[in-house]
Amino acid sequence: MKLMEQYADKVIASGAYEPLDRIYVLNKIRGFVGDEDVEAKDNEPLVSQLVDLAVKRGKIEDGQTEREILNDQLYDLMTPRPSVVNHEFWEKYQQSPDTATNWFYNLCTSNDYVKVAAIKKNVVFDKPTKYGNLEITINLSKPEKDPKAIAAAAHDTKKKYPQCALCMENEGYKGRLGQAARSNHRIIRMMIGGHKWGFQYSPYAYFNEHCIFLDSKHEPMKINRQTLINLVEIEKQLPAYFVGSNADLPIVGGSMLAHEHYQGGRHSFPMMKAAIKQPLEFKDYPEVEAGIVNWPMSDIRLTSADTTQLIDLGTHIIDVWDHYSDENLDIKAFDGDTRHHTVTPIMHRDGEKFVLDLVLRDNNTSDKYPLGIFHPHEKLWHIKKENIGLIEVMGRAILPARLKSELAEVKKFWLGQDNQIADSHLPWAKEIQAKMTITPDNVDEVMEQELANVFANVLENAGAFKDDAAGQAGWSRFIEKL
Repeated sequence: MKLMEQYADKVIASGAYEPLDRIYVLNKIRGFVGDEDVEAKDNEPLVSQLVDLAVKRGKIEDGQTEREILNDQLYDLMTPRPSVVNHEFWEKYQQSPDTATNWFYNLCTSNDYVKVAAIKKNVVFDKPTKYGNLEITINLSKPEKDPKAIAAAAHDTKKKYPQCALCMENEGYKGRLGQAARSNHRIIRMMIGGHKWGFQYSPYAYFNEHCIFLDSKHEPMKINRQTLINLVEIEKQLPAYFVGSNADLPIVGGSMLAHEHYQGGRHSFPMMKAAIKQPLEFKDYPEVEAGIVNWPMSDIRLTSADTTQLIDLGTHIIDVWDHYSDENLDIKAFDGDTRHHTVTPIMHRDGEKFVLDLVLRDNNTSDKYPLGIFHPHEKLWHIKKENIGLIEVMGRAILPARLKSELAEVKKFWLGQDNQIADSHLPWAKEIQAKMTITPDNVDEVMEQELANVFANVLENAGAFKDDAAGQAGWSRFIEKL
């Protein structure tokens, strides 16, 4: 069958159109790639062939942005309108939350909004550490920024539409240089905390069914009592998913502080599996089990079926930490009016119980630690220099793509082969080489284990109360304040 005809049939089979619409759909495709049909190639995605055809015929320029825009416009043909998607989602929700999310996730993978093929390129493994198995990923899926977009952004001072990548106005947006194509993007509307929010999946997922909950308004992130209320409401609506928020301050926060949002998904992270190392008792909250978690970052876990007491105690901890200082440990709440303390809150369900992890964050800097006192220290920057956000707090490293090629050179160095090892990796590589025999048979295992060890050190650096005598004493002083 011809290429355009084959894709038109696929569009109709998706349910977005009916057989009577076939001529209309074919003409939509012709409008994108030209009138004359060609033979389809076997074993190559139809949309990729159509995009190549459009380039060949001069319908679009042969550039990254133009290709992405056309790719998503073609997939938009097999994606129902937002109103239809929302109606279908909430119809299926009446059967069960899982029925609804399974349907919506399948839609977002089949229409290439969730970039499944790209995500498969990521390097993913887990290795044991003193804190249990930590998960390591080297992120190879997200494409590098288009050089044309970088150049255009340098001279662009106009107010943006959409304002950011999380705004609802992205739904169906064609895209342009510096603004991702979103023709095939769909958002589920839902009420959270008495306000309109959206629920969508992440195009370049870091874990299974990685999703985003976003405020309908473009307003800055805030961590407070309302955050905990919102997390509870999300868990009540989608109990199979965890949900959490990045911190709301630079250095310890995520990369999108300008728009209130949370992340969630169907994944059990290492931190969730970590045990309580010190039980805590709060007599005013008898329905809440509490404790300090055996984790490199400073985490207080609250568990209860009574969500009112859970929210009340969680808010109390956030408020006390917000104003808590301990000069012995370089923990400082304020510089004048500048706040330095917040939490990374994460919630999941255990049957009828709600489990809330509150990870204490401090974004102070110093001459010794200019990027952050509780941030990966310089010795570890050759592996991880970026902020420690929500996902990494929970024990899943998101490492930069550069490491794939750089670490291949480290392995050659260990094996005595010709190599181009980066100077930044050399001290670490020599230190590991000195303590063990590395062979072709074990070199991959050694590399994976040592990366997990580095990530454990990264999380230890980011912890406010360290796993030592001074840190334990610090915990005791803080708990007394609570």
